Amino acid sequence: MKAIVHEGKEGLEGITYRNFEEPTVEPKMVKVKIKAAGMNRRDLIVPHRHKADQPPLVQGSDGAGVIAEVGEGAGKFAVGDEVVISAGIGWNENSAAPPPGFEILCLPDHGTFAEYIIVPEDIVEKKPAYLSWEEAGVLPLAALTAYRALFTRGQVKAGDTVMLPGIGSGVLLFVLRFAKAVGARVIVTSRSEEKRAKALELGADVAIPTEADWNEELQEETVDLLIETIGRATFNKSLGIIKKGGTIVTFGATTEDEVTIDIRSFFYGQYNLLGSTMGSHEEFQDMLAFIEKHKIHPVLDRTFSLSEHKEAYEYLHNSMNFGKIGFII
Repeated sequence: MKAIVHEGKEGLEGITYRNFEEPTVEPKMVKVKIKAAGMNRRDLIVPHRHKADQPPLVQGSDGAGVIAEVGEGAGKFAVGDEVVISAGIGWNENSAAPPPGFEILCLPDHGTFAEYIIVPEDIVEKKPAYLSWEEAGVLPLAALTAYRALFTRGQVKAGDTVMLPGIGSGVLLFVLRFAKAVGARVIVTSRSEEKRAKALELGADVAIPTEADWNEELQEETVDLLIETIGRATFNKSLGIIKKGGTIVTFGATTEDEVTIDIRSFFYGQYNLLGSTMGSHEEFQDMLAFIEKHKIHPVLDRTFSLSEHKEAYEYLHNSMNFGKIGFII
């Protein structure tokens, strides 16, 4: 089978597109013929974590496809069923944090950037019928991350104002659509005028430049919940804009991880700072039910063939996307 594989060299230099041995189904597992697979920022990190002297590793954590074979003892699906694959392994029920042994698909196991993949049947669910293959393939990781951050951790409700610095990623665009679906007001920022305009078209209520003075621009706004994914470059601006007693949920940092805050101002402000990452399979099921109820579509920026992997990785690395990027397989 054809696959995108990391081997032999550190980082993105070790990414190749080649023939790879087709996997064999095992008990309690299913073999999925991948139709489409989504890219995430994680795909830029895994090639650095997977070492050059380790066995070749198929890349990719997102995917959707058709059940091609069912292993012994697996009875949830039949051959021909159309499915989406959750990227989380070993976190079944919702909990305060992932349990010991939780893993994300692709590292140490093979990922989705291939014609076939073998996965445990309990991380697979039926594909929402209204979604195209391209949309279903880019859905799982980003939509689950957005769902947990906004609902489980952020406890958003109708009438809240949610702020999303650095709009443009697949996850934040899901947050935007999820928040609007429950009646929240949404403020976004971006350095790109084009991305701000697109966010407004998708339902954002206010869009301002990331480099602007947020307090000046948003004098008439009260920010209840802020989803922080940038890190050091914006963290203190985020802390300075939320209301007293407001909440910041963070699950990533596209700039430096380490931040410095005035702890006295923090505790006098009664702020809440919550971490979040991915989500349980229970939340994955809830997320699928939510998007079906509201008929939410992913914002799909563009798709590539597996053979165009170099262009795809460069496109993602340079943050050229507004929404999700996918491979058609």
